[in-house]
Amino acid sequence: MSDTSDRPAPAAAEDDHTNTAVAAVESDAALEAATAASPSPEAETAPEPGAPDDRTDAFAAADHPEADADDEDATDDMPEEAPAPAVTFADLGLSEPILKAVTDAGYVTPTPIQEQAIPVVLMGRDVLGCAQTGTGKTAGFTLPMLDILASGKAKARMPRSLILEPTRELALQVAENFVKYGKHLNLTHALLIGGESMDEQRAVLEKGVDVLIATPGRLLDLFDRGRIIMADVKVLVIDEADRMLDMGFIPDVERIVSMLPAIRQTLFFSATMAPEIRRLADAFLSNPKEISVSPPASVATTIVAGLVWVRELDKREALRRLLRREDVLNALIFCNRKIEVDVLYKSLKRHGFSVGALHGDMDQPARFATLNSFKAGGIQLLVCSDVAARGLDIGGLSHVFNFDVPFHAEDYVHRIGRTGRAGREGHAYTIAVPDDARNVAAIESLTGRPIPRLEIEGLDPVSAEELAEAVSRPRRGRGGGRAAGSAQSGGAAGRGGRSSARPEREAPAATPTRGGGGR
Repeated sequence: MSDTSDRPAPAAAEDDHTNTAVAAVESDAALEAATAASPSPEAETAPEPGAPDDRTDAFAAADHPEADADDEDATDDMPEEAPAPAVTFADLGLSEPILKAVTDAGYVTPTPIQEQAIPVVLMGRDVLGCAQTGTGKTAGFTLPMLDILASGKAKARMPRSLILEPTRELALQVAENFVKYGKHLNLTHALLIGGESMDEQRAVLEKGVDVLIATPGRLLDLFDRGRIIMADVKVLVIDEADRMLDMGFIPDVERIVSMLPAIRQTLFFSATMAPEIRRLADAFLSNPKEISVSPPASVATTIVAGLVWVRELDKREALRRLLRREDVLNALIFCNRKIEVDVLYKSLKRHGFSVGALHGDMDQPARFATLNSFKAGGIQLLVCSDVAARGLDIGGLSHVFNFDVPFHAEDYVHRIGRTGRAGREGHAYTIAVPDDARNVAAIESLTGRPIPRLEIEGLDPVSAEELAEAVSRPRRGRGGGRAAGSAQSGGAAGRGGRSSARPEREAPAATPTRGGGGR
């Protein structure tokens, strides 16, 4: 581990930290006994607490040797034990103001990572969490942090806690969590991200903040200008560490950590645990509680799914025809890249659809205005990327459309899991081109079921031979080191010169009506 990533500490401070760690180890057994519970419904795929989902116990029971035949006979006549009640947020040790905010948001049952992480964080332990999007991770650290910070007062330019996020979109969503769940507490937060006024950010810091949510670059900009003092940070959260690594932020993160007090609580989350991520965790954490939770790989039975194979030039026309033939109340339309979000949004608007867009270049007021309009029914369709849509909590969503097949199979489950909730029927349609064949196969392998195929009349069909040929072709590079998959969207770099603004077959524009005539 590098010198810059180690936390220097005087001898007395090290003794304090060691004593805390020893006490925490001794309390592990009590913690797990207190929080063990029978299976309970899991949360929605958004990083928020608790919508229903099939899952097993958060804490697995110990293995038991099989009983002999006599024992089995003896237990035949014994009455079955009633299942233990599901764990609720009220069982996790959160204070009343936070429980009230959670109840106001409509949640009762925590997800596995919330059930495991919240009591640990409340005890003051460091946490190493391996959890992907859709597990409820964000509320898993925001809720106990609010409880910890409820007492105490922030000083000017000296935040009491720090949350590092790799992108402005993720930082915005974490800030929304603090507003939602901290509404009954007198706590302040500041958001340090690019694209916002640095003068306004400095003014907020001068008043003192309890929670500082930041991307590494903007935080260092203000620190180097002498606008932030990091000496009072008691809780540090490093979120999406694997993404930080992908984006080249690790040197910045190491520098930021070196500025913080050695005695602090650190919560470290990553979707994967590559060797470099593990090295960072070892450098930043002291005797952490390790928690690993996988997102659900199953598709809810309330979701009617379909997939249509088309040629590249027919993708937008295929989407328009699907939108017009479906009874769409409201829908999210997913693209893989930010530039494609903008191109598709303009195309749909030109064809008369009621549509908005959500992408990384939007400032906070524009993002909120678009979301509020969508939730209120002012716009019917919302085109977005996976990153921009993280953390959205939209009830009663009737449809999800994958204009691009996601690069990662898990993202498919997360995308379509936004519809078909609370027992309502939802619809999820995916538009795929031959280059997506490998990604479609990965999705079907993950979910354990094929996606029903659809045909759209009037569009050239894609033959089985074409799909087989696409699978046998060598993979093309995607740039940025991300996993391979569909090569249909994004910029031209590393893509055979293909433009991100895809060509399409000429088609007459629809009469300008809400939904393009689909309702």
